[in-house]
Amino acid sequence: TGKGPPDLEAGIRLAQRYDFIHATAGVHPHDASKAGPETFEALRELLRQRKVAAVGEIGLDYHYNFSPQATQRQVFAEQLKLAREAGLPVVIHTREAWEDTLALIKENWDARIGGVFHCFAGGPLEAEQVLELGFHVSFSGMVTFSKAGQVQEAARVVPRNRLLIETDAPYLAPVPHRGKRNEPAYMALTARKLAGLRGESFEEVADVTSGNFLAL
Repeated sequence: TGKGPPDLEAGIRLAQRYDFIHATAGVHPHDASKAGPETFEALRELLRQRKVAAVGEIGLDYHYNFSPQATQRQVFAEQLKLAREAGLPVVIHTREAWEDTLALIKENWDARIGGVFHCFAGGPLEAEQVLELGFHVSFSGMVTFSKAGQVQEAARVVPRNRLLIETDAPYLAPVPHRGKRNEPAYMALTARKLAGLRGESFEEVADVTSGNFLAL
């Protein structure tokens, strides 16, 4: 996943070194106050690169408010438009800003392009809202936490063709590694938990989520 500004190309540089890695590019809501017209012009150019698979993480974060909320909204809307122009999916970060996030997506996004709600932390109702907007729902190690009942309920109702899993490494390591440094190998634990919640086999979840990623 990309970062910045000022360094929007952080993920792309790594992707260019390895055939099996792709990258995203975008301005995280924490960094929204650093973005200006030159940032959006640079991003427009980066989105033309072959190894850039999506725009993100983009969205709103009202928990930390590292950037003013109004600035976050403006930068989020601008990036949704750039992604729509490029025909690329978006990776959505939202924290304590659910209604504003959905409103801006409805105003600025094309559901036919698709995208993913990253590290989904809502319940079944929020999952249905995301699905109605044409998005995939991605579950992290959070789904293994004992107090994540709403997230687990959401994991049960997401259709197979919209289900994704992710690491969010180095954060959100699944049980029994919770609180430690996360890494991609632990994604198997997230998949096993999802399989149990959904009454499916580990192999089914692995195959379905891999296929969904490639389709998206």
